[in-house]
Amino acid sequence: MSDLIGELIDGRYQLTRQIGNGGMASIYEAIDTRLDRKVAVKIMHPHLAQDEAFVNRFIREAKASAALSHPNIVSVQDQGWNQNGIPAVFIVMELIEGHTLRDYLNERGKFEIKDAINYLTPILSALAAAHDLGIVHRDIKPENILISKEGRVKIADFGLARGELIGSTMTAESSVILGSVSYLSPEQVQRGVADSRSDVYAVGIVAFEMLTGEKPFLGETPIQIAYMHVNQEIPSLRTKRKEIPADLDDLILQATNRDPDKRPRTAGEFLKSLETIQNEIDPKTNQLKLALDLPVEPIREKQRGKVKKEIIEAVEEVKETTQEVRTAKEKKRKTSKRVRRNRKVALILAIALGVGGWYALVGPGSRVVVPSVVGGTYDQAIATFTPLGLTTVVLEKRFDEEITAGAIIESDPPGGGRVASGGEVKLIISKGPERYTIPVLKGLTPEAAQAAIEKYPLLIGTSTEVFNVDIPKGFVISSDPESGTKVKRDTPVTLVISKGAETVPLALYVGKSGEQALNELTELGFNVKSTYAFDENILSGAVISQKPIGVDVAPKGSTVTLIISKGSQYVFVPNVFSLDQLKATQVLADLQLKVVVKKLGIKKVKQVTSIVPKVGSKVKRGSTVTITVG
Repeated sequence: MSDLIGELIDGRYQLTRQIGNGGMASIYEAIDTRLDRKVAVKIMHPHLAQDEAFVNRFIREAKASAALSHPNIVSVQDQGWNQNGIPAVFIVMELIEGHTLRDYLNERGKFEIKDAINYLTPILSALAAAHDLGIVHRDIKPENILISKEGRVKIADFGLARGELIGSTMTAESSVILGSVSYLSPEQVQRGVADSRSDVYAVGIVAFEMLTGEKPFLGETPIQIAYMHVNQEIPSLRTKRKEIPADLDDLILQATNRDPDKRPRTAGEFLKSLETIQNEIDPKTNQLKLALDLPVEPIREKQRGKVKKEIIEAVEEVKETTQEVRTAKEKKRKTSKRVRRNRKVALILAIALGVGGWYALVGPGSRVVVPSVVGGTYDQAIATFTPLGLTTVVLEKRFDEEITAGAIIESDPPGGGRVASGGEVKLIISKGPERYTIPVLKGLTPEAAQAAIEKYPLLIGTSTEVFNVDIPKGFVISSDPESGTKVKRDTPVTLVISKGAETVPLALYVGKSGEQALNELTELGFNVKSTYAFDENILSGAVISQKPIGVDVAPKGSTVTLIISKGSQYVFVPNVFSLDQLKATQVLADLQLKVVVKKLGIKKVKQVTSIVPKVGSKVKRGSTVTITVG
């Protein structure tokens, strides 16, 4: 994306250098040419700008941050689409010059207790403001926590935020994929749901990492880490670092409880408890409020002195241990028989406890925590269980309206349950939604159609009868739902049965007006076909013959053929003498005769002086008549 350096976005923001790049967008330092100040411009990758879901998420980030006004949240100043130049969807934010909390964790390893609390306070204060507005960040992690050069803590990247003010189009699957697995709450991993308590969980994990210098769970794959978050409790801080106050340890364990109901309900509740502990640790310390900045130490390389210091501390610890051993030996010489007897009993008990622990944790009595495989495929379940020494058995295949075919509906034991080492996990696999295909019923008798329907768990609906020309009487015309339709169990199937063709009275129209016959037969529902022919006995326009004939009724919609008279085939040559040429020609043409005109003389108005054939001659229609005009 470095080719955008130098571009002027929206006619206002001059990109000067790239300062960040992620899977969704690149971030540039830019100059706001209108206000002459530095800003950060986040530009979505072009291939994602064609995806409406990603654009909506990008805009939602802008809305989420813009809805919040808090000194510990990166403020959004503008959002839009670059209309001139390179097409781009962008967000303009305040420019934070400094480092991320991840940089400080990499540099320090772990924080002093008071420093960790000082960083957590503004983080929780910012999230409390978001939670008060119903906005959940859903992606809290050290990479999204910025520390400016002045020491101001800022939360960034509300791209996964959701709430009433900004709407939500994220699916459960995309939420899990887009979030960082090390900080995802169990409910986000299992069900893809998140609320303010999920942010509390993520802050608790961040606090664990700040105070111990390590994440609570490590694994080779994200799936392994997610599994640990779902099925294992977060370790106590005091097991990693003994000087951590018990109240602080309890608060972090509460915030990272696998049960959301047992966590602080909001970041505001978490903050109040943390401030109480901070006052107990050092009542004289002035609390750093959200309006104050933290003292900033420059990021530097880790020094070898730290390793040397740890070695010295280890040597001193060995010396102390040696001294303790010597003292114990001196005391041993002075111990009585009763004390020695008690020690033997204690040793026997310790051995018994050790054997019992071995039996329960490692030996035959050990039990394996079953990973959750609900929603996955059978092959994925095998890949999950095999490394744990567990076998899988398909107990049942069951229809399910929500779980896709081939996916696992439930397991026995369920996820988080325990099973003996080398035991088996029973699976119930989805056959998908229960659907049955309506068979082909057209052309069957009602009895045969019902038998075909009863092969499936479907119901026989009410049948109706209608007239039909194409399907014989007593056979199925159609069904509702139609054949080939996939339907649920117990869907009623209605049949439409043919009553055969509907018959109507058929009158005889021979000798009657052809126009009358055509109109009446059409109104009765017949398909009328008419042809015309000459007839010496039937007047022109009257019906010569019709088919069918000799029947009183006929099927409605059937064809009736009429032959209509064109009159006599012969005409008599009329007397057109003394008529002018135009009139004489018109008279002869009306009788369907062809006219040939011969002209004599020079008169302007010429009249008929001769006719061939002669007047009164009987000729066929279409014959030629020659007239002479002059």
